[in-house]
Formats: sequence, C-alpha cells, structure tokens
Amino acid sequence: MPRWTICEKENAVVWQPLPGDEHTDDIEMAGFGCSQLVFYGTGKDGLILRHHPVFPTLRLRPNNTHASYQKDVPEALVPRLAVNGEPVRETLVEAKLCGYVELNCSAGPLAVRHLCFPSAHKRACYEIVTVTNGGTKPVTLTATAPVRAGIDQTTGPMGVNVMELFSDFRPVTLGPGEKTEYSVAVAGRLANEKPDFGNAREEFCLRLAALERLTAPLALDTGDAALDLMFRFAKIRAGESVFETRYGKIHSPGGMSYYAATWCNDQVEYAGPYFAYTGDEALLEASMNAYRMYMPFMSDRYEPIPSSVIAEGIDYWNGAGDRGDAAMYLYGASRFALTSGRREYAEELLPAIEWCAEYCERKKTADGVIASDRDELEGRFPSGDANLCTSTLAYAGLLSAAALEREIGSADTAAVYEKRAAKLAAAIERWFGAEIHGYKTYRYYEGCEILRSWICMPLCVGLFDRAAATADALCSPYLMRRDGLLTAEGSTTIWDRSTLYGLRGIFASGSADRAEELLAVYVENRLLGERVPYPVEAYPEGGRRHLSGESALFCKIILEGICGLAPTGLSSFTVKPTLPHALDHLYLRGVRAHGAVFSVLLEKDSWRVEGEDGTLLACGKNGECAEVGLKKL
Repeated sequence: MPRWTICEKENAVVWQPLPGDEHTDDIEMAGFGCSQLVFYGTGKDGLILRHHPVFPTLRLRPNNTHASYQKDVPEALVPRLAVNGEPVRETLVEAKLCGYVELNCSAGPLAVRHLCFPSAHKRACYEIVTVTNGGTKPVTLTATAPVRAGIDQTTGPMGVNVMELFSDFRPVTLGPGEKTEYSVAVAGRLANEKPDFGNAREEFCLRLAALERLTAPLALDTGDAALDLMFRFAKIRAGESVFETRYGKIHSPGGMSYYAATWCNDQVEYAGPYFAYTGDEALLEASMNAYRMYMPFMSDRYEPIPSSVIAEGIDYWNGAGDRGDAAMYLYGASRFALTSGRREYAEELLPAIEWCAEYCERKKTADGVIASDRDELEGRFPSGDANLCTSTLAYAGLLSAAALEREIGSADTAAVYEKRAAKLAAAIERWFGAEIHGYKTYRYYEGCEILRSWICMPLCVGLFDRAAATADALCSPYLMRRDGLLTAEGSTTIWDRSTLYGLRGIFASGSADRAEELLAVYVENRLLGERVPYPVEAYPEGGRRHLSGESALFCKIILEGICGLAPTGLSSFTVKPTLPHALDHLYLRGVRAHGAVFSVLLEKDSWRVEGEDGTLLACGKNGECAEVGLKKL
C-alpha cells in the first residue's frame, strides 16, 4: 500500500501516520535567495522536524561547486512550545505536501500546525506555527529557546557569512477554543549587511503566488489524479530552483550540493527546452544565462567546453573531460531557441550553436559517430570512446540547428546540417546497431555486450528503425525494475534521468499503452511511495536527491512523449500524439511557446490544437503527425 494519498482539492499528497509508525523524509523547496530542506517525520519521541537552509550567493572557501553556505539549524535553537516549563511532545497526525510543508500535530489538548516554506526573494526560510487549545482549561504557553539566536559565522571569499534565527513568539495563555500564531525565520547575510527576516505571513503569500506562477502554464487534465498531480509537482520543482546571483538568475539542480551553477546536461539539455514551453520570464532568463555562461569557452581552438560553470559564473568545473557537452548544448540551445519563439534569443544563440555543430563535426570518428571522453555519468559506468547518447544528441541538435538556420541564418548552412544529420543517422545505425540477448537494438559503445538504459536515446530523437526491439529491451528483466530502469544490466543503480528519457522515448515511438503502464508505476512510486513527491536523481547514489532537472524531464514526457511536440521553426512545430487507451483524454492548456498561447487537446481517436481564443489550428487522428504554424496569431 502506498504511504501517501492524494487530496485533489488542495493539490496535495497527504500522509496520516498509523500508530507506531516511524518514518522520516525530506523535501527541498526554493526561492530566488534561498533553498530550504525540511526533514520531517515521526519517531519514538513524536514529531521530527528539522531545517537546513542553503544560501547560494553566500560562498565558502574554496569557492567550488559545493561552496554554497548551508547549515543544519540546531534543534536546541528553534523555539518550541512548553507548558508549565515542560517541552510539549507533539504527535504527528498528518503531513501534507503541496508546494510547502504542512504538519498537523496533537499534544494533549493542543492542536499544532507547522507551515514550512522558503522566501520567494530573500535569503530566508520560515516556519509558521499555529496553536489551538481544544481542551476545557486555559493553557499557558512558553518557549524552550530564546527568540533570537546566532546560528553560525563563517568567513568566505566575500566576507563573513552569518546565519541567524528570529522568532516573534511571545508567552500567551490560551482559553478553551482560542488559538495563537507565531513564526520562526532563519536568514543568511554578510556581516556588513543588515538583518532582513521579513514578515512570515507576507512571505507565505508570496510563496503561494510563486507556486501559482509556476503551475498556471501547461495546465494538465487527463482524468488521472495521480498523473495530473505529479505533473504539477514536477512543474514546481523544475521551476523553483532558480537563484538570483551576481551573474543574474541561474537555474541549478539543488540537492544540498549544486547551486549558483549550471551544467550542460541538467540546465542546457534538460531544463532549457522545457522552460521554453512555459513562457515564464524568470525561467527564460535563467535558461539564456545558462547558455550564455558557456559562450566565453567557445574559442577558435575548438577545445571542449566545460561541463559546468560554477560559483555564480566566475569559475568552471571540467573534472570528467569531454562528456559530449557540445552535443548537449547543440541540442538544448537549438530546441530552446526555436520553442521560445523569440527571435532575439535565436540570434544571440546562433553563433554558439554553430560553434557546437562545428565542434561535433571535428569530433567525428572514422566510423562517422561523435567521440567523447565520457557521457553524463562522468565515468561511473563505462562509455567507451564514442557513446550512443552523444551521437544521438548531436543528430537531433543538427536538425534543430538546420531549422534555426532556415529562419534566421543561412539556407546553405541548413542544408549542410541536414546532410550531416542524415549521415550521422546512418552511422548510428551501422556503428551502434547490435543484437543483445536476442533484441535487435543498440550497443552503447564499441565492445559493450550488455544492455544499457541509454539505448532509449534514438527513440527520443526520432530514430525508430529499431524502436520495437529497443522498447522490448528496455522493458525486459535485464533493465526494468519497479523503481525504474537499471543504468546497466547486472547493476543495482537506477538514475531517474534515463528512466524518464526511456518513458518519453517509448511514448514517442508509438508504444503508448506499454509506456503508460510503466508511467503509472513510476508515478505511484515517486508521488505516493517512500520518497515523495518528485522525481529523484539516483539510487543508491546521492540518497535519491530531488534534483530539479529530473522534474523538467518528467514534464517532457507529457510534452514531447505523449503529445509529440517538436519545434520546426520559431512559430511552427509538429504534433504527433500517442494517447494510451488507459487515458480517456489529455488536455494540455496554456502552452506558451512559439510566440503564442495554445492548447493541445487529445481524445480517444482524435486530437486538435487550439489557439488562446479557441481557434482551431490543426487536428488529426491519434498517431497522425501534422505541422502547426502560428504566424497568423
């Protein structure tokens, strides 16, 4: 039985502990100035509640990838309730996740509610506590700790970082039926800055506004409550992890490790092309900044671009060598530019896209595929001298770059890219096409004789010659587990990113019913299981961190997998829906892309695309492909 249930009215998942339950989990939430991890649950001593804020723009020494200022808030410094001087023992009655954390507890005659959330803009995070006296006698409440405390001071490259706590708690006597509210704020600053704790109730309203901003676009209705809610949560996690830095807004993975920095896979390849469908100005700005941060490294020497630009844009990390980062950039930037529909973005990005196309051409092997030192797993698993992921990303990137060239660049260059893509597709088939365990699928690199999860990549970029056998291989006992795809046959490691790419690819290749069955299991595990409510990075590595990019990949299952959206120009795209029989319909409203707002509406045997005013733009039967032009809007 799943631990969590759905509360549709509140767009929430709810856990009501049974007597004797002992379970803990954590969730990450973020605003422009702070990321907050809340550790919550229940144990032998009752409620468990701890805070861990991260301040990406307060840096530590050495100022490397992991140098964001962060600390566990000592529990002894957090004011907790006391009655007659004795700490109150709270029992968790209900935990609710809905873009913030709500913990409802009981403590004798008292009902206690904790709301935990980050500031939308400040370097601060909050807990609002509401206490109601449900008994028949007055109760006098005091606190177990001072209402203001210094948590830490640490010298960093820009001065002394300070973390401190403030509470507006005041002792109070509650009569029967009366209630009181107080807040706890934890803030970070440099020592020469003034403290700014903000007002917790006002900040809660700003958090709600941020959630509305992130979830209003791309409104999904499938009639499947779990799928719809998982998509909503994924939009939140994908979009909230943006921080205001000295470079401007930067989207980062999070996970207590990766902040104020950008990666060629997470931000450039995963998040950027998804953000282009939201029309959200903050997300678009963060994406453009991610693409811009790599441009200074694109010299006429054609050396590899770094895997990551870190520390608010002032340094880089390239410890894994060339991971195929130029192919990631070629794919992500060209898809983002087209889907955004913004000519100014396309013109700014085109030179970098052309550089990456040329870099990939120079990395072409004698066998016609694209060489790279590693893949995005950075040597955790073998990838040979040329892997399937790098070549397929380069193939798809060339096609999107060609479309961009025809819009704002050179038709001759577009033709060159299209020829290169055709040759690369043929080389992928020759070099990577293989039979493994009887499946006529792909080998991941030369000499690889086991199945790998990333054999899904051809399906995600429209190479379907081996689609049926590849889907069979992905779903076989060699790779498929209830928790997702094994990274490699015979291993125990599951990375959600390849699982999510795999689901998207199986949908796109036409095996919608099989993909839906797998997606339903995935959603139940991630939304209602033991580690909720977002996609995770990896297991056992990283403790199943809720990194942001994986949530963007989940959203792309809907957009690019089931709906089959693919950009063909700044104001045009193709649609090839594959609605599974298990879904009665799929209505995706408020798509803000290609310079317009439109809806994609799928039903049992047909689909249509409507403009914001209800104008019919295109229609067809399930599985049919059509191009939609939006210039007339």
